[in-house]
Amino acid sequence: MQDIQTYIESGILELYALGDLSPAERAEVEAQAARHPAVRQELTQVQAALGMYAEAHAITPPAGMRERVLGHVMANLNTPVAETPAVATRPATSSLRADVDELVQSRHAETTTGTPVLPLNTSEPVAVAPARSSGWAIAASVALLLSLVGNVLLYNNWQQADGELVALQNDNARIAAATQANYRQQLGAMQEQNAILRNDEFRAVALAGTKTAPAAKARVLYNPATKAVYVDVKNLPTLPADKQYQLWALDNGKPVDAGVLAVATATGDSLQHMKDIASAQAFAMTVEPIGGSVNPTLSTMTVMGAI
Repeated sequence: MQDIQTYIESGILELYALGDLSPAERAEVEAQAARHPAVRQELTQVQAALGMYAEAHAITPPAGMRERVLGHVMANLNTPVAETPAVATRPATSSLRADVDELVQSRHAETTTGTPVLPLNTSEPVAVAPARSSGWAIAASVALLLSLVGNVLLYNNWQQADGELVALQNDNARIAAATQANYRQQLGAMQEQNAILRNDEFRAVALAGTKTAPAAKARVLYNPATKAVYVDVKNLPTLPADKQYQLWALDNGKPVDAGVLAVATATGDSLQHMKDIASAQAFAMTVEPIGGSVNPTLSTMTVMGAI
């Protein structure tokens, strides 16, 4: 048999006092109480406490809650049907329902002089107090069930708040990681650009505006040894959504595609690594459809410069 204190704290004695156990479970409780004085004493105290609680704290449940609680009580409580002690049964009469309603909606107008205790004789059927005296058990059950409902709602709210806190912490962690990664990327790009600008192997080719865009200005950084090409925009006209700037290298007068400019590059946000060019004497930029063209549209040439 498990530890007596653990058995007492399991809540089964409270269920016994409320009449919410099966006959077999009730017999087990009575057997334990007969064998162990501590169990019998605790059961007596539980019955007394429930009676006093019901008398002192009988309340009207919130709107909508009373019918649900009463339905549970009517289905589970042993209710006497006479003014004299009798074996516990579970009738569901309209008169009992009226008594329960009256007990739930107002305090008792009279007090009792003693606390009824259910007998624990395992050899005989368990008898309950007269109908009038059993009101405290019903009222206690209502109060207990309302307390349990409140505890369940509180626990659910706590779980929801805890889940929201965990989700918020996860979101913050993801934002922090993304921000850190973005900073690292920006730092890496700045370091790369600084290395290019300080590298003497790169030749800076100034691209001046043409008649199409006189105020336009850009430059190309070209490394003949590595064939690397970078574009640095100073000022270019804003293009429609279906157009894109394309860089061309002029090698012996023949245009060679050097790639299209990203929107960020065209606005002067940063350097852009273009296609490698094996040989060039000049660079030019034209306006082409999104994705670029095979051959430059000379009428849209915006900037041009020689090495």
